[in-house]
Amino acid sequence: MQIISGTTEFECKHHTAVAIGKFDGIHQGHRMLLSQILKAKEDGLQSAVFTFDPPPGVFFSGKPQAELTTKEEKRRVFDRMGIDLLIEFPMNAETAAMPPETFVREVLHDRLQTRFIAAGTDLSYGDRGKGDWHLLQAMSERMGYQVQVIDKIMYNGREISSTFVREEVQKGNMELAERLLGAPYCVAGNVMHGKRLGRTLGMPTVNLFPPRDKLLPPNGVYLSRLSAGNRQLNGITNIGCRPTVSNSGQMSVETNLYDFNEEIYGEYVEVSLYSFCRPEMKFSSVEELKQNMARDIEAGREYWKNRRL
Repeated sequence: MQIISGTTEFECKHHTAVAIGKFDGIHQGHRMLLSQILKAKEDGLQSAVFTFDPPPGVFFSGKPQAELTTKEEKRRVFDRMGIDLLIEFPMNAETAAMPPETFVREVLHDRLQTRFIAAGTDLSYGDRGKGDWHLLQAMSERMGYQVQVIDKIMYNGREISSTFVREEVQKGNMELAERLLGAPYCVAGNVMHGKRLGRTLGMPTVNLFPPRDKLLPPNGVYLSRLSAGNRQLNGITNIGCRPTVSNSGQMSVETNLYDFNEEIYGEYVEVSLYSFCRPEMKFSSVEELKQNMARDIEAGREYWKNRRL
């Protein structure tokens, strides 16, 4: 997958099928949009995702916001899906003030050579977000592209959206988050060295220290699966600041893997969170912590024994 980032000066050599949006979470609605541009590859078009960096909410508020999917996570998901081109369009005072007609003409038509656009009904772009799918359709004949408008996907009478997913993740409702996303909620990154306490307890862990802009569910223990390359490894994951053994307050994602004791420091891994077990607790001693970890591990083994892959 080709990535164009940090510049407004680019030019595509091929005609493209484009999906535009923030794609935070890459939920079921996003996947419907993306499936349409991937299908357009059959007609010889290059599939392109057009997104903004930083996200509009971060730019206009001037404050960092926790995201369901980090930039690196998005890149890897798009690449796995078979997207050909990812544009991370700079969001700044100049681009934010671009008239929507100019955006369609100069960016979509001239630079991206767009011939097909998959648009959600809530799409907005250009100055004060005044551009929408109606404008895309109005300019389509003149600009030489086709627009397919995708209706919202519903779940129990509510539109699936990044806001909906965010609410469920913040509640620790990982089962519903998975249904809304079409995949388990994931925390990813390179494996880091921890304090090796788990190893001394006979329960070594794989440690991630996610960026501050990554939305994490409530502190606690989760049934999880770790992906490392082509390997899928079941385990349990503790999210929190390890109050029994540390007072640093640093958030970590620590995963104990069943029947696995290899060194994978530095590897990029993805930890998928399937179910919340219990809140993070401060125990009176390391021995009590060890006993509870053993119970968590056993509960996890039972879960994975009964769950289909």
